[in-house]
Amino acid sequence: MNLPYRITFLYVFLFLTTLTGCSDENKQVDTTTYNCVNCHTMDLDENHSFPCTTCHKGTLNASNKNDAHNSLVTQPGSPSHMNEVCTSCHIKKIKSTEDSLHFTLKKSTNLFRKSFGATTNINTFLQTPDPGQPQSALQLADDLLRRRCFNCHPFNNGINFPLTSHGTGCAACHLPFVDGSLTSHGFSKPSDIRCLSCHYGNYVGFDYYGRFEHDLNNEYRTPYATTNEFFRPYGVEYHQLKPDIHQQKGLWCIDCHTGNELMHTDENKPSCKGCHLEKELISSPPKNITVQKNGFVLLDTEGNLHPVPTMTDPAHFLYDQRVSCQSCHAQWTFNDTGKHYLRLDSDDFDSWSSLTTQGNIEVQTIVENNIDFDKTEMAVQMRDKVSGKMKDGIWLKGYSQRRWEEVLLGRDSDGIITTIRPILDFSLSWVDKDDNVRFDSVMSHSANSGYLPYVPHTIGSAGIFYRQRIDRFLKTEHSPIRK
Repeated sequence: MNLPYRITFLYVFLFLTTLTGCSDENKQVDTTTYNCVNCHTMDLDENHSFPCTTCHKGTLNASNKNDAHNSLVTQPGSPSHMNEVCTSCHIKKIKSTEDSLHFTLKKSTNLFRKSFGATTNINTFLQTPDPGQPQSALQLADDLLRRRCFNCHPFNNGINFPLTSHGTGCAACHLPFVDGSLTSHGFSKPSDIRCLSCHYGNYVGFDYYGRFEHDLNNEYRTPYATTNEFFRPYGVEYHQLKPDIHQQKGLWCIDCHTGNELMHTDENKPSCKGCHLEKELISSPPKNITVQKNGFVLLDTEGNLHPVPTMTDPAHFLYDQRVSCQSCHAQWTFNDTGKHYLRLDSDDFDSWSSLTTQGNIEVQTIVENNIDFDKTEMAVQMRDKVSGKMKDGIWLKGYSQRRWEEVLLGRDSDGIITTIRPILDFSLSWVDKDDNVRFDSVMSHSANSGYLPYVPHTIGSAGIFYRQRIDRFLKTEHSPIRK
């Protein structure tokens, strides 16, 4: 089923499910036939066909709603309950999930904090210090993390645009949400819709579908953008570029990125050679690839078979494995240069009226409201995503420029030529309630101007100019003007 049709189906399902529910606080029922589904219409999967109270607690045989909901656990898969509820069946998965990169965000959080002066690592983003009133660049960076950046993690329901909300804990990946509401109680393998509820905007995952987010500033938007109200499933419009070849063939994210790799174990990440180099396929093939008469085939999540081409072209061996596959096969890459964040405590929004589209519903709502003189002014506050408390100031976001045309190359820690993008090129500022500039363009500090290796999911044919791309990099590698 194509993604737009899945979206349409979810909206129809959401509308229908809102028509049912408990309407009478003390509705009397026949306890001999009483079941939660008398009041709650839900779609259960066959692996969870047991009484609702097994996970949700409460009382199974009760004469009214209050008794039925006694000690009810509304979100049993959330981080606060999953150890108690889910470990009875999934103990190994739960225990390994708690230390996964998706659950702790420790890799990205430590990378960002060190660029602003942190000298020690933290084990989970939840340990990011509460800076109070920031007195240093690192404290200002921590404030940005806690209030603007920590939306996409299993402890938070995400940003409430139509397709960017999700559940918490296990439900973040295994239950479908639209517009912040659960649309089905059927647990399933994570579909791409679930992955994109976090991996949208100009992050790896969005590019798999050929999407490149528009600029945020109204003055630099595409001529096709409208200022009128319209459907923005991810908060910001996007250019439709060429999708990854694997997506074009119908593969889902989890066909390559298994749950074990992402959340449940330290299983090795997938690699191009692991699927396309014949000797690798013979010695240690992925679990979903087998050998058949005509060669190797991959069985995808939906039961479809795909032929797996192997690396037979001599070009693959030209550079003695010193060049990554993406260097030649990436069709385009993210190149968002200069990420600027401003903490604004002041109620003077005149200078920021062109930044109403922010990809963040909290900020967008306040800016749109407070530049309209006919509306009651809202408090300039934003929620701390770790503590849940409202705090003064909002974080506005902007870019120097957003581009995709040129595939940038650099070297990784092993000296391999690979694709790079500006990742640690942050500039932070702060204007307080009295319009005093507390911090003015505090820059992150990292090697290579913040450019780091990354893996674009925009794979396609290398075409006829792949050698020019590599040769051009080699000629300009030591140029003083090269970033």
